[in-house]
Amino acid sequence: MRIIFAGTPDFAAQALAAILAAGHDVPLVLTQPDRPAGRGLQLQPSAVKQLALAHSLPVFQPERLKDPATHEPMRAAFADVMVVVAYGLILPQAVLDIPRHGCLNIHASLLPRWRGAAPIQRAIEAGDKEAGVTIMQMEAGLDTGAMLLAEKLEIGAEETAGELHDRLSTLGARLIVAALAQRDALTPKPQSATGTTYAAKISKAEAQLDWTQPADVLARKIRAFNPFPGATLPLAGELIKVWRAEAVEGCGSPGQILAADADGIVIAASHGALRLIELQKPGGRRLTSADFLRGSPLLLE
Repeated sequence: MRIIFAGTPDFAAQALAAILAAGHDVPLVLTQPDRPAGRGLQLQPSAVKQLALAHSLPVFQPERLKDPATHEPMRAAFADVMVVVAYGLILPQAVLDIPRHGCLNIHASLLPRWRGAAPIQRAIEAGDKEAGVTIMQMEAGLDTGAMLLAEKLEIGAEETAGELHDRLSTLGARLIVAALAQRDALTPKPQSATGTTYAAKISKAEAQLDWTQPADVLARKIRAFNPFPGATLPLAGELIKVWRAEAVEGCGSPGQILAADADGIVIAASHGALRLIELQKPGGRRLTSADFLRGSPLLLE
């Protein structure tokens, strides 16, 4: 098939690699414009652009798709299908109508649960026991299109968003290749009218831990925000990132340090306590709590 591919991060790049490996023709790749990144804030191409250039594929990087003039490269591609995954731009109806057989989306949730921008993080934060990938026929609504394929997997008890992301990207790449191979045999299934939830984009403002919440909620948030944006708390006079923690028994005023030793730093929450296991100072490297305490001993309250 002739496939326009639209995507930006690593999650999307794995799907593009699978589509190319399956032998499909990709006459055009859409991805976000290069963005400043790293300490030097140098312009960096997206993971999808890097892969596309490595395969000598034409790349188109519009800032937005409202202007009809930006649609011409897609029309000129004469595509059978457009595959969209974590692209980052809204596709107007005029773009959705360009490919002969429409547009397919790889969405990292079991729709209609967790429509929106951050389904992986929100699933972990909410304490979901399972996640998955849905291949969906795109329409103008936000992740509302009919489903073609879906597959679920269990979320590990200690799994982070980064770890779940990697497993779901592998699953998504496999499912989109399967969907393309079976395209004419698949029957679109409307999404359920019940069970809809929305996965709002993760903001850095959410990162600081709120000790008035229960310890198990805080532990899930730390896993959900690993690797981005990283949960934080003020400790030893600095804003520290927390990469690993676990809910434990404990009682005290919310935010009170109950213990600080080789087994971890234990801080009281509204219900139970949180044992901090792996931390990072600004500009430093990740440390176990024991190593952290060697450089920053804490006074128990």
